[in-house]
Formats: sequence, structure tokens, C-alpha cells
Amino acid sequence: MGSYQKKVMFSTAAGFGLENMDIMFLSFTLSSIIATLGISSTAAGFISSITNLGMLIGGLFFGILADKYGRVRVFTYTIWIFAIATSLMFFAKNIYMIYALRFLAGIGAGGEYGSGMALIAESFPKRMVARISSISAVGGQVGAILAALLAAVILPHFSWHALYLFGLLPVILIFFIRRHLDESPEFKALQASPQQHVKSGSLKILFATPSQAWQTVALTIMVMVQIAGYFGLMNWLPSIMQNRLGLTTSSSSLWMIATIIGMSFGMMTFGTVMDRFGARRAFTIFLVAAAISVYVLTLATNKWELLGAQVLVGFFSNGMYGGYGAIFGFLYPTEVRATASNAIMNFGRAVGGFSSVLIGFLMDHYTLVIVMGFLSTAYMVSLIVMLSIPKLKTKKV
Repeated sequence: MGSYQKKVMFSTAAGFGLENMDIMFLSFTLSSIIATLGISSTAAGFISSITNLGMLIGGLFFGILADKYGRVRVFTYTIWIFAIATSLMFFAKNIYMIYALRFLAGIGAGGEYGSGMALIAESFPKRMVARISSISAVGGQVGAILAALLAAVILPHFSWHALYLFGLLPVILIFFIRRHLDESPEFKALQASPQQHVKSGSLKILFATPSQAWQTVALTIMVMVQIAGYFGLMNWLPSIMQNRLGLTTSSSSLWMIATIIGMSFGMMTFGTVMDRFGARRAFTIFLVAAAISVYVLTLATNKWELLGAQVLVGFFSNGMYGGYGAIFGFLYPTEVRATASNAIMNFGRAVGGFSSVLIGFLMDHYTLVIVMGFLSTAYMVSLIVMLSIPKLKTKKV
């Protein structure tokens, strides 16, 4: 990799990592928030869903801006927003203030994704994009591990509010990006073409033909399932471990690292498989395996069995995440690449994020087997939809 490519990879991986650290703070403080505010599991599940709604609005708005005015500039603005909103959670005293701040944090986090993925697609040869996208996604998991370590140190001794002060860490990254990273040559070429620049950021292009419209809808459904599995498992696994195996909040935070490590290995494996064999084969393998592996969680009877189950589920259920950014880069042109990435990913997040509410409801009324059955069925629906995308049938993506 050249110097510019290394800077792109570092900046996107760090950005996604700090964003994911912010998201995972909620997972590790959810039980404490429920206890201190006296709210139901369903009300707590809405915190994540409202965050994802903010991601949808921010994704649409900042995706269009990134296609029109620059990926790097918008990337830094969005980091500012979610960093400030996260740190203000220190002052949250009721559920409504939490809803408002998580919505604002979602606006910033939602705008970041498309800019980062567009930078990767425009800075690396096609044969490397899936692996680089996966490396950036692994950066997100590093952020989750950082969140778990901070939770294990902070929560036993301080109020859950204190954890959110670390949301100011992304500010350091902003100064690096603004000083060292420039727009990609491909985007600069687009800016030099007035006719193409007029089309930049147009949502209409995502639905220009019946085939293009179904491609957009199908990818959105796949992302919904991906996010439903991710947020459903990551938001509720700590609570499941605490209730089922009697682990403390700090212990469950450390055990969650096993799931995150499994996800990271899964992402790196998926990126390599996709670059070598194409998206259809890679997604088929991982979606089928994810549908089967979620049931392994229901068989765990002690912490060591649960540890192995978490690694397996993490490997397959979230190993696919980096592949979506690569697909968006391949299937959509430069002038709408950030818009498409943000619109599809964040609409999928907004809808899929309601899995936290649904799983909270199912956990209140049904067994863990029912919860995992819901997720398993969703993965098989995603497989059927993926196989129907026209361009994935006719070209190696």
C-alpha cells in the first residue's frame, strides 16, 4: 500500500472503532440504566432503536453532502457530532434525555459510514476492497473491545455516567484526518466534471431502473438482518450472561470480548473469501452458518461452553459486516457511492435496530430458544434475497 492508502485505512478503521466504542457503551450500561431509572426492558430497547433512527437521518443528509462536497470533510464533521453527544450522556438524568442524546449521536455515526466506505472503494484496487473494508470493520471491533475494557474498569467503581466521558476520544482522530488526509483522486476527477457533479448525491439514481431498485431494496433487507443479529446479540448478551450464569456486570463485559474476537476473525476470513470467490459464495457460506450457529447459544450450560458458543456466533453472524461496504462500492457509481452506502446501511440500521425492542419483548415473555429461532429465520431470509440480486448473478463481485 502507498502512503495515502495507509492513511485511508487507518482513518476509516479508527473512525469505525471509536463509533463502535460509543455504541457498545450502551450494551455495557444497559442493565445499570434499567436499574437506576426503573424502566422496562422494552423501554431500554428503544434507546438503541432511537440511535439507529438518528443514524438513518444523519446517513441520508451527510451521504448526500459527502457525494457533493467531499468524503474527508464530512467524515470529520460527523465524528465531532457523535463524540460530543456521547460525552454529554454523563449529564443524562432521565430516559428522555438519553433518547435525545442517543438520537444526536446516531446522526453523527450514521453520516460517517458512507464517507469511509467511499474512500476505501476509491483508494484501493477492486481485488483488495473486501479485505480493506473488513479491516476497517475489524477496527470497529477493536473499539468494542476498548469499550469492554473500559466498562470492566469503570463500572464496578463509578456510576454508568462516567463511562460516557470517554466519548471525547474521537476528537483526537479529527485533528489527524484534517491534517493528513485529502480527497481521493477519483472524487477529485468527479468534482472536475460539472455534469457529473450535478448528479452527485441523487437518491433517484438508487431506483433509476427496476433492476437497480430491487438491488437497493434487497441490499437494505440484508442489512436489516445483519443489524438485527448484531444489535440483538450485542445489546442483550451481557444481560443473558448475567441472568443465566450469574456473572457480574464487569465479568460479562470481559466475556463479551470473546464474541468480539470471534467477529474480528470472521471479518478477516470473510474479506479474503469474498475477494477470492465473490460475494454470492461468501455470503451463502456465512448466512447458512450464522443461521445454524445461533442455536449453539441455547445449548450452553456453563461459562466455558458459552465462551465457545459466543466465538462461533460472532465469527459467522458478524463476519459479513465488512462485505457490505465492498458491495456498495462495486455496485454504485462514484457520484452516489456515499449516498447509497449511507441510505442502505442506515435504513437497515433503523429498521433492524428494532430487534433490540423485539428481543427485549421476547426475553420478557418467551424462552431463549424462541429468540434464537427468530434470528435464525432472519438469516435464511437474507440468503434468499441475496441470491436474487441481478448483478451478483452476472458478475464476480
